[in-house]
Amino acid sequence: MYQRTYSPLDRAVVNLDAALRALFGRPQVTERPDPAAGLPEPDLSDEQRHHIARLMRINHTGEVCAQGLYQGQALTARLPEVRGKLERAAQEENDHLAWCERRIEALGDRKSLLNPLWYASSFAIGAAAGLAGDKWSLGFVVETERQVESHLDHHLAQVPADDTKDRAVLEQMKADEIGHAELAKAAGGADLPGPIRWGMRLASKVMTSTVYWV
Repeated sequence: MYQRTYSPLDRAVVNLDAALRALFGRPQVTERPDPAAGLPEPDLSDEQRHHIARLMRINHTGEVCAQGLYQGQALTARLPEVRGKLERAAQEENDHLAWCERRIEALGDRKSLLNPLWYASSFAIGAAAGLAGDKWSLGFVVETERQVESHLDHHLAQVPADDTKDRAVLEQMKADEIGHAELAKAAGGADLPGPIRWGMRLASKVMTSTVYWV
């Protein structure tokens, strides 16, 4: 079966298109259905609605960051099979983007105004990880997804049990993040040094505390 080979310029254009879609348009999603589709809209107080909307905004921005990371890593990945895994993971993260955006709109809120900044920062970090070598790039995926899994657990604990729509989205996202981490580890991802893991946690904390309000 014929498979097109992309030049560096082609890949730059593809990455620009992915960035514009993630930030301002509609990302290219997979064939998977929205896990919240068909579930009843939750009966929330105004305070609950505002809080959950902001949690979903944080999750949306986290997926914007994931797009930046994966696109940066895929651009600089050295092995085609590694690039393919990263590109598929990025497409599945696009599902998360779309699901979170729908919930934000349904809850009457907006996306973060700082998304372009977070995307650019994440893209630069992802490209640097890719340049360091595929095992480190994959290790970065493993650590990122583990931290996101913990972060989603924290959000699930704050969402009422009868809010099945938001819980369904968060639970499917968590399952996907676990799968991405396992895939990256099996593909040869290396354990990151402690200072890098600490720096990633610090950056995540800055992002979440900022995006909750902006």
